[in-house]
Amino acid sequence: MITGAAGLLGRVLRERLRSRYALVLLDQAPMDAAGEGEAVFQCSITDAAALRRAMQGVDSVVHLAGVSTEAPWDAIRDANIEGCYQTFEAAYQAGVRRMVFASSNHAIGFYPRTRALDGSEPVRPDTRYGVSKAFGEALASYYADKFGLSAVCLRIGTARSPDEPGDIRHLSTWLSHRDLAELVICSIEAPVHYQVVFGASANQRNWWRDDGAQAIGFTPQDNAEDWADRLTATPSDLDPIARNLQGGSFCAWEHPGAGNTD
Repeated sequence: MITGAAGLLGRVLRERLRSRYALVLLDQAPMDAAGEGEAVFQCSITDAAALRRAMQGVDSVVHLAGVSTEAPWDAIRDANIEGCYQTFEAAYQAGVRRMVFASSNHAIGFYPRTRALDGSEPVRPDTRYGVSKAFGEALASYYADKFGLSAVCLRIGTARSPDEPGDIRHLSTWLSHRDLAELVICSIEAPVHYQVVFGASANQRNWWRDDGAQAIGFTPQDNAEDWADRLTATPSDLDPIARNLQGGSFCAWEHPGAGNTD
């Protein structure tokens, strides 16, 4: 199952995984009609009964659904906290084997860019959105340890449309669509109990030493440096908060010290 199948990452994965797996596609937004080997469910991830019906017979869930950027708390709470819980609970009740949770680099965004991370550090979320992703990682750990629902949490960097870096920060965080699909395949199939993995391509300026990627057998192929000579500075590259922290503009969002570029 792919939740959030109508979104950018959901559409990318639907296209790239349909030849490998039978897909159950779920989103509250309209989606293209089901193709061969596909089933489509239009419902909210806060609808527990509908989720459980859709989960029947599902082996693995790639959980992408939710608010995908910073937002007011009630929106984050409903989709990324309550909706995340309902998705994990429905998966457990349906006997799902593996959860692949789309976490985010914004769960650790307040680490400085000068510090290389290996995934063992405490979370340092940069937004309410980042807090919700840290919650999802904790929830995944809980369901893995207590109920045996194995989980891989992907701290996804920057996956975009078009499929290329868009600013200087992305030279460190970019995840190509090809690498995203391979990352998800490894996350579904790796024999692990619980694992946090940074989701980035083989970027020359990567901030993350990804032991988790090795644990699931993921070897990225693409490198953001191929676009380096085409990128120019953006306002966030000049902001004193954004330019020094891994979360970039997410760290500067609502920060009282942001915006002074002197």
